[in-house]
Amino acid sequence: MSPHSLAKIHTMFEIVEAIGTVTFSEVPNEAFLAVGMRDYWDGYFAGRAAPLGTAPAEVVHAVFYNFADGEVARHIPWVWGKITPQEAVAVREQGSAAALRQLIGELADSPGLERLADLATRAAVSAPAEGRPLYAGLRALDVPREPVAKLWHAATLLREHRGDGHNAVLLAHGIGGTEAHVLLALTLGMKAEEFGRTHHLPGARLARVIDGLRRRGLVDGDGEFTDVGRRTRERIETLTDERAAPPYDALTADELDELITGLEPILAALTGHP
Repeated sequence: MSPHSLAKIHTMFEIVEAIGTVTFSEVPNEAFLAVGMRDYWDGYFAGRAAPLGTAPAEVVHAVFYNFADGEVARHIPWVWGKITPQEAVAVREQGSAAALRQLIGELADSPGLERLADLATRAAVSAPAEGRPLYAGLRALDVPREPVAKLWHAATLLREHRGDGHNAVLLAHGIGGTEAHVLLALTLGMKAEEFGRTHHLPGARLARVIDGLRRRGLVDGDGEFTDVGRRTRERIETLTDERAAPPYDALTADELDELITGLEPILAALTGHP
């Protein structure tokens, strides 16, 4: 059992999610377009899948878990004809560090940032990699030396460690990738037809997914959570947090508190919520 509370583990999730997802913003996207990617999704798949090497689309689809059938294959392996995985890792790191520096402004040069990057990295490289393919791939990469890039890299490791665990929990609950997106949409108070990761799907395909959730008692006739569905979603999130805890065992309680407190201004800068 982790020595840290689940509340703190979840707080770290919110922080590393905000830092890690700068990767999917404009600056890294422009960097990938500049090296020959056709669109945002080429850069997304090239950058995120790069730690897996030139794995075929079927493997990337399995590891990423929640993309609809055929989405990965529109980009993998085409991108590897334009850029190598090693080059994609470099483009992603440089673009993400530039984006993070731009978004957090003067915080990027704060005297305590190197200490925060060191704490986050110690946690990020300490967890067992068994059953976590994307995390394992990232662990095999060199850790950047520059503090902003190092902090981004640590956040990405922690984010994908949690993500691999989340996929395992979803699988154990019989929740498929598209089903997971439908449940996330409902958690955010949106209809699946409105949600960015599912709204583009053919109506008949999305309807089949929702019907399957309805037959299992997870959503009702209006496509909203049932009590069982809501409890299932909450249980999945709790179990995911539990399985995201091991990296932080490398830190003492005081060090984790120091990390959370130190990163809170960065979270505020990234989310606009002080």
